[in-house]
Amino acid sequence: MDERKSFRKPSPLFQRYEKNPILTPRDWPYPANAVFNPAATELNGETLLLVRVEDMEGFSHLTLARSADGKTNWQIDKQPTLAPDTSAKERNFGIEDPRIVWLEDRQEYAITYVSFSEGGPLVSLMLTPDFREFYRFGALVPPEDKDACLFPRRFEGRYALIHRPIIRGEAHIWLAFSPDLKHWGDHQMLLPTRSGQWDCHRVGLGTQPIETPEGWLIIYHGVRVTAGRNIYRVGLALLDLDNPSYILRRSDEWVFGPSESYELVGDAPQVTFPTGAILDKKTGELRVYYGAADTTVALATARMDDVIRYILSCPEP
Repeated sequence: MDERKSFRKPSPLFQRYEKNPILTPRDWPYPANAVFNPAATELNGETLLLVRVEDMEGFSHLTLARSADGKTNWQIDKQPTLAPDTSAKERNFGIEDPRIVWLEDRQEYAITYVSFSEGGPLVSLMLTPDFREFYRFGALVPPEDKDACLFPRRFEGRYALIHRPIIRGEAHIWLAFSPDLKHWGDHQMLLPTRSGQWDCHRVGLGTQPIETPEGWLIIYHGVRVTAGRNIYRVGLALLDLDNPSYILRRSDEWVFGPSESYELVGDAPQVTFPTGAILDKKTGELRVYYGAADTTVALATARMDDVIRYILSCPEP
């Protein structure tokens, strides 16, 4: 009997939207070099994307785009929605890569994003009830740190933050807790890089954590450096609902990666970088918004039932 493995190509879990990319610099109402890495949420029946926009000087700010169906007919703010805070010296390097969650206990949206200090990039927080008025909460953790998002609810009275510090040159996903969003403790490594695998050099949070009956779905990016090129692919993990420091499952394989021309060619070739997701609870469709090659915004969709079935079939760490 032939005991060799059958290397049948599996059906893709995520499907690219046929009209990708959905937002490009050509769509912008003012000059922009690149539009990418959007946070995603819903408000008043619309999908809101808070898009990172790189200007013609090479610095980034954030601009809102709205759509009734989350796919077409985007209405883009005529000028930057959120510019860097000059008093915090963000103007020198811009602000980048937001994630959004709705904090039920505060009745407002929390926007975590990357800002810059004299010591390097760090995670900052903005709060807003309506995306018209914004309150800058300030930095949450010291530099160098990126790829952060709050969980939308507390755990035993404490907020939880997923983030990605650089420690001794290593880039793993960490978790921290706070009673008040200001004082953070119980720092612990959550998802480390894995030697030799597709996520061996760096990992970082992708979209905001998504609550499901089976656990918190974590969509993350992993990086492998080959011949001087960084390849950004996408993996999945599942965390315990009541204790997010406990990992239930983690995918051995990547579930999404660069293959189309708009993902392979751009300011950062071979990059798929998810930062926002929306689940349509009526249809079960999961929409994942991602930056493609650090140049445009693209969309991938999946059936949430299929995603959960897949992650539950993955091994326990």
